[in-house]
Amino acid sequence: MVSSSKVALSHTATPQRYGMIAGNGRFPLLALETAQREGHQVVVVAIENEATPDLARFTSSLHWVNVGQLGKLIEIFQRERISEVMMTGQVKHISLFSGLKPDWRLLKLLTSLREKNTASLIGGIQQVLREEGIELFDSTHLLKHLLAPAGILTRRKPTKHEESDLRYGRRLASVLASADIGQSVVISDKACVAAEAMEGTDAILRRAAALTGGKPLRLAKASRGRAHLLFDVPVVGLTTIETMIETGTTALAVDAGRTLLLDREESLARADNAGISIVGHPPLDS
Repeated sequence: MVSSSKVALSHTATPQRYGMIAGNGRFPLLALETAQREGHQVVVVAIENEATPDLARFTSSLHWVNVGQLGKLIEIFQRERISEVMMTGQVKHISLFSGLKPDWRLLKLLTSLREKNTASLIGGIQQVLREEGIELFDSTHLLKHLLAPAGILTRRKPTKHEESDLRYGRRLASVLASADIGQSVVISDKACVAAEAMEGTDAILRRAAALTGGKPLRLAKASRGRAHLLFDVPVVGLTTIETMIETGTTALAVDAGRTLLLDREESLARADNAGISIVGHPPLDS
């Protein structure tokens, strides 16, 4: 996959016109809100059963496709004369395996892939779009202000025991992410209790809590690396903090500059009130 840093929409005083492929979560809404504030025009192709209808509040050009309609997606962008597109939000991994009805464009791509993981699929889609004159660019381009900075983000810094667990967890999470399996691991006393696959962070925290019977947990998240910064960046927000509180997770480590920290003030305040420590670390592959 070509690094997304080679294709980037430039911030200028002149409004830009570009496309967006929108999946689930708040990521697409936040990107559209920023685009609207900066005067950009965005043609949105939203994934059915994933994206929210609230997208219509921020664009006058909203189109819906199902997850298997790659050909229709291309037709929409070409009809709208869009040559630069960003991917925002996620498509639940299970949607790619259960009930998927690919059109001929996606079916041709799927049969050509050696591996059926997210990185291979997105890389394949990127190549198909490029052949049609459409380039993908960094999905976080409009949201740099929401990326977690480096350093201790909460009032409390990690204890030595937590630091040891987080160091171990970051190494494992980095391997997991680079293998395109998941982005999070839960550690307790230098043991990996749970690793993320398709189920998401909240689910692995609850699974880890059930397995350890109330022992303190630590959460480490990692990005997939520079070449995979197109759309699937780690996200931390209020829901993450609340689940950490629920499961007795006392510390969190994230990749600085590559992790979206939503509702930052409220999330960090909630973490402070619960005594949770959050740290942004330079990515291990930087």
